[in-house]
Amino acid sequence: MGLAEPLIQPITDQETEEPTSKVPKSSNYKRWLRIGLFIICSLCGQSGATLLGRLYFEKGGNSQWLATLMQLVGFPILTLYYCFSPLRNSAATGSGTSPPPSAAVLASVYVSLGLLVAAFCLLYSTGLRYLPVSTYSLICTSQLAFNAFFSYFLNSQKFTPLVINSLVLLTISSILLVSDEDSSAPKSVSGGKYTIGFICTVAASATNGLELSLAQFCFRKVIKKESFSAVMDMIIYQSLVAASVIVTGLFISGEWRSLKGEMEEYELGKVSYLMVLVWICILWQAFALGSTALLFEVSSLFANAVIAFALPVVLVLAVIFFDNEMDCMKVVATVLALWGFLSYAYQQYLDDQESKSEHNKNVNNDARA
Repeated sequence: MGLAEPLIQPITDQETEEPTSKVPKSSNYKRWLRIGLFIICSLCGQSGATLLGRLYFEKGGNSQWLATLMQLVGFPILTLYYCFSPLRNSAATGSGTSPPPSAAVLASVYVSLGLLVAAFCLLYSTGLRYLPVSTYSLICTSQLAFNAFFSYFLNSQKFTPLVINSLVLLTISSILLVSDEDSSAPKSVSGGKYTIGFICTVAASATNGLELSLAQFCFRKVIKKESFSAVMDMIIYQSLVAASVIVTGLFISGEWRSLKGEMEEYELGKVSYLMVLVWICILWQAFALGSTALLFEVSSLFANAVIAFALPVVLVLAVIFFDNEMDCMKVVATVLALWGFLSYAYQQYLDDQESKSEHNKNVNNDARA
């Protein structure tokens, strides 16, 4: 998890239904071929970037600012999909009579969200530096709980029994992980740094959840236009702001002076050092591309299900490549985290069905009138 991932949920399933229906349809197998490609992009991007991020720190990388920048600086890659995809012509939904927001209002939205993105990406990098990949990935599932909490205040999210069950399970899962510090912490990381990593990852998940809720709020109340191009505008401009903030931090902190020495002393060599950074950059953008495309091809619920499916993938790969221990406590935490996600996802499914039913009822009433 980590980065600019969470930008895929600014709009709801009902709101994406109309744009999706306007996409030119070819044969059904071609559509599922595209969906399969987007799933691969999302899964490979998320799991690969997370593992390479840990590899960067494990083999001698020390710059949190640089690791954070790699999550964001590849956003120009997304303009290729923005330019050539047929989805760019998707019709916008929303209030057609509302005037578009001014440039100043849009700029304030993008800057505010970009600052939040920069904050949670930096916090995520700190967590990944001090935590095993498996522990880090489990804690990241708490983003769902924080997203539900902030959406309650900003977007009138209902706290149903399923949502409450999800919040409780994800909270217990995180508590189990912090209580398992002795067996989870890497040998090279002290208990204090492990605690810092844990706190930073939880804080990153909270900031991420807040950013998602604010993005959804801005789409409904400020931008008032839900289309593929509007989503891509938000991703690109807030990534530009976030990347600018991180570059500024890299130079102010003075870490840029040590990058040459860091590359020369990297355990895997200079070429591997550069390739790790380049692929982190590419894979995070592949994740953002795949997740955003899935939102429009299928639904936000399906996109989030794919993101959650990456959790066990990362856990297994972490055990294989980084020799992370999978003790009983971590197994229990994993089961609780997946249970919590499934509760949350099922509630989203019920809400989606209810909104579609209401939408069809309104259409029928309008037709009769």
